[in-house]
Amino acid sequence: MSYRPFHILGEDRDSRWLITCDHATNLVPPDVNGGSLGLSDEDMARHIAFDPGAAGVSVALADRLNAPAVLANFSRLVIDPNRGEDDPTLVMKLYDGTIIPANRHVDEAEVARRLETLYRPYHAAVERMAARRSDTVFVAIHSFTPQLRGREPRPWHVGVLYGKDSRFALPLLRRLREEPDLCVGENEPYGGHLDGDSVDRHAIRPGRVNVLLEIRNDLIATDAQQAHWAERLAPILEEVLEGTGL
Repeated sequence: MSYRPFHILGEDRDSRWLITCDHATNLVPPDVNGGSLGLSDEDMARHIAFDPGAAGVSVALADRLNAPAVLANFSRLVIDPNRGEDDPTLVMKLYDGTIIPANRHVDEAEVARRLETLYRPYHAAVERMAARRSDTVFVAIHSFTPQLRGREPRPWHVGVLYGKDSRFALPLLRRLREEPDLCVGENEPYGGHLDGDSVDRHAIRPGRVNVLLEIRNDLIATDAQQAHWAERLAPILEEVLEGTGL
């Protein structure tokens, strides 16, 4: 089977929900430096290369909501689909203390090639699926590491991120904070808006209802944990959407 820069699951599902996972895998495509960025297997298994657990949650959540899901099929270190095309961090040369050898001397021509063969096809797939209905609810799933090197531990179990459009995110935040066992961050561990990122591009600019969820990756390390979070989140998402009348 030939390489494709994205996967679409449940393409024929007609749900309002659309689940996306920008950082689903640590795969380096074969035409990028022979399929290696020059990093160790240990580094490629870290959060610098992808969002551990996020793909499993995305797939399980899409199944639970009977919704389609679009997953990127290349490492964020190859080119980051959650950045605008002109963002200086689009192709990272250094991330959380680790130098990325194959990116260290990357030139404009190679960045342009990765844009054309990986980044843009993925975004075209996301846009096609987002546009299939006029009332799409866009849910972006990410995960975060419990602690960056040299930084304080992150206490949140899940973060609700939003930018210029908080119609759905704020009611969801309030609802999740009713769960007594959860520490829920608001625009944590990152701010919720970056010009040109996936939510901005596919939801905020077109006016689609949206939210970005960040789940701490030690809580979704196994298939069972990923399924648990999907089972927990799906009815809450449905409840909040119904309650807002969006």
